[in-house]
Amino acid sequence: MPPIALEKIRNLGIIAHIDAGKTTTSERILFYTGREHKLGNVDEGTTTTDWYFEERERGISIFSAATTCYWKGHRINLIDTPGHVDFTAEVERSLRVLDGAVGVFCGVGGVEPQSETVWRQADRYKVPRLAFVNKLDRVGSDFAKVVKQIREKLRANAVPVTWPIGSEAEFKGVIDLVERKALTFSEEDDGATVIVGEVPADLRDEAEVARAEMVEAVANITPWMEEGFLSGRTFTNDEIRKALRENTIARKIVPVFGGTSLRNKGVQPLLDGVIHYLPSPLDMPPVQGTNPETGKPVTRRPSPEDALSALVFKIFTDEFSELVYVRIYSGTLKSGEVVWNPRLGKRERVTRLNLMHGQAREAVESAGPGEIVTVVGLKLARTGDTLSDQKHPVALEAMTFPEPVVSMAIEPKNSADKDKLADTLHKMERDDPTFHTKVDEETGQTIVSGMGELHLDIIKNRMKHMYKLDANVGEPRVAYRETISGPGDGEAEFVRKVAEGKGQYGHVKLHIEPDPAKAGVQVVNAAPDGSFPKGFWPAIEDGIRSEALTGSVAGYPMVYVKVEVTGGSTHPTDSFEGAYVAAAGMAFRKAAVKAGGVVLEPIMKFDVVAPVDNVGDVLDDLNRRRAEIQNVEQEDDRRKITGLTPIAEMFGYANALRSQTQGRGTSSLEPHDYRPVPEHVAKELFGNT
Repeated sequence: MPPIALEKIRNLGIIAHIDAGKTTTSERILFYTGREHKLGNVDEGTTTTDWYFEERERGISIFSAATTCYWKGHRINLIDTPGHVDFTAEVERSLRVLDGAVGVFCGVGGVEPQSETVWRQADRYKVPRLAFVNKLDRVGSDFAKVVKQIREKLRANAVPVTWPIGSEAEFKGVIDLVERKALTFSEEDDGATVIVGEVPADLRDEAEVARAEMVEAVANITPWMEEGFLSGRTFTNDEIRKALRENTIARKIVPVFGGTSLRNKGVQPLLDGVIHYLPSPLDMPPVQGTNPETGKPVTRRPSPEDALSALVFKIFTDEFSELVYVRIYSGTLKSGEVVWNPRLGKRERVTRLNLMHGQAREAVESAGPGEIVTVVGLKLARTGDTLSDQKHPVALEAMTFPEPVVSMAIEPKNSADKDKLADTLHKMERDDPTFHTKVDEETGQTIVSGMGELHLDIIKNRMKHMYKLDANVGEPRVAYRETISGPGDGEAEFVRKVAEGKGQYGHVKLHIEPDPAKAGVQVVNAAPDGSFPKGFWPAIEDGIRSEALTGSVAGYPMVYVKVEVTGGSTHPTDSFEGAYVAAAGMAFRKAAVKAGGVVLEPIMKFDVVAPVDNVGDVLDDLNRRRAEIQNVEQEDDRRKITGLTPIAEMFGYANALRSQTQGRGTSSLEPHDYRPVPEHVAKELFGNT
């Protein structure tokens, strides 16, 4: 790995709706940068970034894949992310550590449902973006229409910096609006040779209008350009690129490129855009964290001389090894050194460092700021953990992931594999923050939960092929949750005599109330000093969280609950950690019963696209599924129906829609929120619980 200046590093993600062409675009980037010597093809199963056998069989990305390539003296650390909503965690954790992203949009489909989801994720992490309108060779493609959709649906200041030459089957290349040059791509070497020429005469006026709009758009938001623009000054190409870069990094503008990755047109100008307009680690603000010992803010600069700070954003385990993916923000991480994990308060040794290229690994001795590497040897780290120097500890902001919405029972096909199943599920749960597993105390069944039917199907197949473990699984079922309808107080004292003169004592008082703004259970220590031994707080918190996992109505985990521990007491000799765990759990249970429990069901946002002739049947079916129809939008000879519906009503919906539309309808679901189960449904599901 040749040394390279920080200003010449780009940490780049490819994000999009499923089938927009992310992986094909990533493969063209690898080919044109010389990282691969032949074109990878999704349909042929020859891609580098979709290396897992099931990705190649299904033609979809399941895991985010990291690789490194070089373009015009710059290093691009590239992550290709999945487009299917069931694998949203892969997008979430990738965007957390990236400095820039390319949103890929289908030239026909435009801004599709998952496009909106990943765009919001990028907004949340303040990631600067470029847009690439792909598949401009397809029938029905419309570059200008997609740009308009990006502006309207994503509320992004989308500004074309290239313009298509021709459309559909006549699409030949693009016009570089900054340079006023036509770029076409040789078919003899799979588009590797870019042919620079004059703008076709029949497109000159159109291109000049587009260029003028580009300059005006950027001048209007660039203080140093505004006065000159109003006075009619002509800006140089370098000045235009400088302004585009400043505003892209500030997330005030989204430069838009066009092309067709599959037909090898338009990818090199996009690569130039990555270099020209997306930030290096030096362009991003210094990373912020907290000192885990004092709670005070800590800033880390992207410098190898600063103390180490790195974030674990992904873990991948197979039957042979465990790879911990890390983004380094400051300092230098070296093979063989010991790092500090502030969450655990423990040290771990880095055995090896690797650069990744899909599944292939390239060993390196060290890596510095801006680098994305995998670490071998960390057995305790999990997604969201910080690695730092023990003498200069820092905890970076972790990631949040959506709650699973679908569950199923799972058991080994023979009793001899019971321990192997438990071990395998533990590894997979560590890998995937949206995959949960638990044992039902009443039935003894192992229950696994995920983001959808496809997600759980992939989990089952991965167990079989990667871990060589066959298992029987039940039908998918809803992952219900519980909350409370009002406030409640609870107090419990745990007293046990162990031996003559010795005992175990714990005493906890707490208050609970609904907290609709925050998922999960928030636990706060509001007790006066001396209420209980300071070192027992983790035990009290553990007791509350453990009790919250079983709810107060039907045994489901609780969400949207805030718990304030308001007091307690200690015993001069018998205060015991386990007793405080028990007392906290009992106090929480009492408070939850007083507060009144409510069973919640996951609600999904749906998008259904159907031919106009079938819309009536589709709407009737959705209404039978307790759907709340929000909008019916015309799209040529199709209708796009959006709304909300309980996931309980949507199992097997893809097959039903295919039947209603003779295979021409499409649908997508994504988690929206949790809502109380209607009374008549609750009685049917849970009786008089």
